Amino acid sequence: MIKDLHDMLDKLKQEEKVILSVAAAEDREVLLAIKDAVNKEVIQPILVGQADKIKSISNDINFELEGITIIDSPSIEESAKIAVELVSKQEADFVMKGLLDTSILLKSVLNKEYGLRTESLLSHVMIYQLENYHKLLILTDGGMNISPDYEQKEKILKNAIQAAKCLGVDEIKVACLAAKEKVNPKMQATVDARLLQEACKEGKFGEGVIVEGPLAFDLAISKESSEIKGFKSEVSGDTDILLVPNIEVGNGIGKSFTYMANAKSAGIIMGAKAPVVLVSRADSHESKLYSIAYGALIAKSMK
Repeated sequence: MIKDLHDMLDKLKQEEKVILSVAAAEDREVLLAIKDAVNKEVIQPILVGQADKIKSISNDINFELEGITIIDSPSIEESAKIAVELVSKQEADFVMKGLLDTSILLKSVLNKEYGLRTESLLSHVMIYQLENYHKLLILTDGGMNISPDYEQKEKILKNAIQAAKCLGVDEIKVACLAAKEKVNPKMQATVDARLLQEACKEGKFGEGVIVEGPLAFDLAISKESSEIKGFKSEVSGDTDILLVPNIEVGNGIGKSFTYMANAKSAGIIMGAKAPVVLVSRADSHESKLYSIAYGALIAKSMK
């Protein structure tokens, strides 16, 4: 079981490298992350974009391009199309966003003709390494789906479970967050959480998965809180996945982890035929590297 984000790098280094296609790769920060991932033997990249700019930036950052494929593209839209098609044609294993808007890349990902669309729902999965928590903690969805209904939450949870399995978690424990532990018809988050718990008991999420809800945040992550409140739980204090009721909750918790608890993190988009790496300019260099590594780990499991 992987309990440290750096362990992903060690695991990938020992195995056959996966191929990452980068859409609009003419971006300094992205190329720095790619350089680091290549040097650590995590991935083999295909750089799609304006070839002259890619070569110029790579020269500035001392990124040796020998043996690396560069595909020249005249526009960011074409770069997105080519990068996604490489994965669709199984010439690459996953795709990463470079110097283009997220919407442009996802439009290609969801294209019915050449994209990576599935019956699932695209959702954002963040994984955090916190000093005061004993294992990696997954948070979903604080980045894509604004106010998911029950059916969407089912798909979001299935995506997160798939992402958790890549970490070697034998029994995946899920806490469906809400403001209280009792179901209140006036609080839809509590209703959906209990339905997800019941669906798990009926086998909806497969073997080796425990889903509980509704759970307040303190009960989800603290066994002591459950004991003090007399709340019986199989996941309390040992949660692997926090499923949030809406994007505001997920965004707030995630940024609290990063800025108040100095958490290390990695982020990925799930729900397509291959993982999609979306990094922000605000992400640390370390976070970008870990996101690439997490995408590579998931991509290997999907091959």
